Amino acid sequence: MSFKVGVVGVGAMGQNHARIYSEIADLVGVADPNEGAGKPLAERLNTNYYKDYKELLKTDVEAVSIATPTELHYDIAKEFVEKGKHILVEKPICLTVEDSQKLVDMTKDAGVVLAVGMVERFNPVVEFAKEAIENGDYGKVITSTARRVSSFPSRIKDVGVIMDLGIHDMDVMRYLIGSDVRSVFCAAGMHKHDFEDFANILLSFENGVTGFIEVNWLTPMKVRKLALTCTKNFVELDYPTQSIEVSSSTIGEFDPFNLYHAHFEFDHRQVRLKKQEPLKRELMDFLGAIKEGREPLVTGEDALTTLRIALAAVESQKSGKRIDL
Repeated sequence: MSFKVGVVGVGAMGQNHARIYSEIADLVGVADPNEGAGKPLAERLNTNYYKDYKELLKTDVEAVSIATPTELHYDIAKEFVEKGKHILVEKPICLTVEDSQKLVDMTKDAGVVLAVGMVERFNPVVEFAKEAIENGDYGKVITSTARRVSSFPSRIKDVGVIMDLGIHDMDVMRYLIGSDVRSVFCAAGMHKHDFEDFANILLSFENGVTGFIEVNWLTPMKVRKLALTCTKNFVELDYPTQSIEVSSSTIGEFDPFNLYHAHFEFDHRQVRLKKQEPLKRELMDFLGAIKEGREPLVTGEDALTTLRIALAAVESQKSGKRIDL
């Protein structure tokens, strides 16, 4: 069965949603008020262009990706849900907890699938690490640190670096650690932009694990890494290369009087996974959830929980205080 799908909003992410849908489903149309962006994309993908998403809503579309600015997510999603359409909403789910909760409840009442675009959850390295942690391969997780830095993406106009970048690592940490966040502390600021463009975020999890996230739009190179300090291994995930480094060490007999000559043995392994496009895996999961009548990997509740953490980080950087959840 090939689902009839559409895309609302054809900025950078929306264009990629449309490209992938044209390969794995029946793309019936794209909608965007910017005709200069939407019409050429529709022509390239041999589909229909709609200036107003309400026109797409009138077609026989069964599911849509909503990749508009965050402030528009709720109102657009609401209309599609009321018509019984399945939706995937790009992150963050909505601007506020209240709208996000209403959307979650609405989709449950309507019996439609709500997935949220936390694309890093679909990176093969995250799946690999999750399985290894659950199998006890690395031992118990003690701390996790993430670095997600790069130069400013001109596409971002309505949120700061916490909501744009930090939210990814909040989601992945929650997923890998398997625990809720108890408190958030954030130090951040504005160096060049109207929203915060650098942030250092400390997360305390209910199970005792500590997480640290560094994000900024000020670094003249792109880094996307997450590390786990575990009782057996130190593990580092590299998102772009889709590789994992697993390290451990042992110390032999030594003379405390001469630590310079202490003998260490290091074990260092690199795992390179078969490269797969995370966004394609995300959209395949979304369509699979519809077909199989199951929940997607990233549910509305998942996204709502992560949004609470991100908003707490924003509140913390403004107040200078720890925020308890």
